[in-house]
Amino acid sequence: MDPLVLQLQLTTLAVGLLFLTVVAVTIWQTVEIVDAYEKEALTVFGEYRKLLEPGFNLIPPFVSRTYAFDMRTQTLDVPRQEAITRDNSPVTADAVVYIKVMDAKKAFLEVDNYKKAVSNLAQTTLRAVLGDMELDDTLNKRQEINSKIRKELDEPTDEWGIRVESVEVREVNPSKDVQQAMEQQTSAERRRRAMILEAQGERRSAVETAEGDKQSDIIRAQGEKQSQILEAQGDAISTVLRAKSAEAMGERAIIERGMESLERIGQGESSTFILPQELTSLVGRYGKTLTGSDVQETEGLEGKEFDAETRKMLGLDDIDEILGEIDQAAEMDIEQLEQEAEQIKSGEADIAGGEADVGEPDIPEPDLDEPVDDEELVTEEETE
Repeated sequence: MDPLVLQLQLTTLAVGLLFLTVVAVTIWQTVEIVDAYEKEALTVFGEYRKLLEPGFNLIPPFVSRTYAFDMRTQTLDVPRQEAITRDNSPVTADAVVYIKVMDAKKAFLEVDNYKKAVSNLAQTTLRAVLGDMELDDTLNKRQEINSKIRKELDEPTDEWGIRVESVEVREVNPSKDVQQAMEQQTSAERRRRAMILEAQGERRSAVETAEGDKQSDIIRAQGEKQSQILEAQGDAISTVLRAKSAEAMGERAIIERGMESLERIGQGESSTFILPQELTSLVGRYGKTLTGSDVQETEGLEGKEFDAETRKMLGLDDIDEILGEIDQAAEMDIEQLEQEAEQIKSGEADIAGGEADVGEPDIPEPDLDEPVDDEELVTEEETE
């Protein structure tokens, strides 16, 4: 084969391969595929043309450049910052900022490296916010710090087409000296609360004990009161019954003693006797009782009724009222019990239904063993 022809064939093959390579590169440069979560800014000869949407896009080859922007929410770590609070206490803090590109054109044209810009702005804002607050507020008001930082970041980031969705302060740490002082303060506060709780417990226990003693004293005093009432009422009833028995039996006892006196007089040697009117009346009534005869009754010794003062002293007219005090005492409420218990202890109140120190009524009985008075009995002896 002719070497010239062979050389010509090789040259044609090389040109064809070169052409195919150029065509492939041209096609590659013309086609741009954008992911679903991105947008790309297109420049031609350095001039901004448009934003490429997700999917298949055709662009001018060799003279075009694209810049991708992630349209999802992105996380930026804010490095730990040192700040001095308003009460001159050093603290350190770090945070996390969540941002989202809302306008890729502004993010491409208005700011160089929007992530770095937002991070630097968040750092300075964090230091400024901590410097305007006191130490206790920086430790307790995390939500307030987050809100202030976000508010400060909103205005400048809007111009960059970036929206700050959230800011979270992760840690706020005071200096070591301040931490030790806070630990001591916390320990002292806990001891104080423990002492308060212990004192309250002791107070509660004392109150409960005193209340129990009070109720016990009230019940004991009420029991003593009821016992004394019952004892006094029993004595009063016994006195009344004895008085009524004496009233019923008095006349009969007098009659029997009178008959014994008459028997002694009959056994004497005298034949003439002068008897008192009471004794003659006694004999007449006794004979009427025995024989049922119609002997004329005379004024003489009779069973006497108790006078008003004696009946009042014995309580004859108040038996029902005395017996009713038992039921009335059982129905007393707790407030009356407490008052009466205190009165009993202090000696200021008399026991209701007190004892009536009344003895049995003295019923006069004739004593025939003693000499009879001249005014009541005169005895004349016969002279022969």
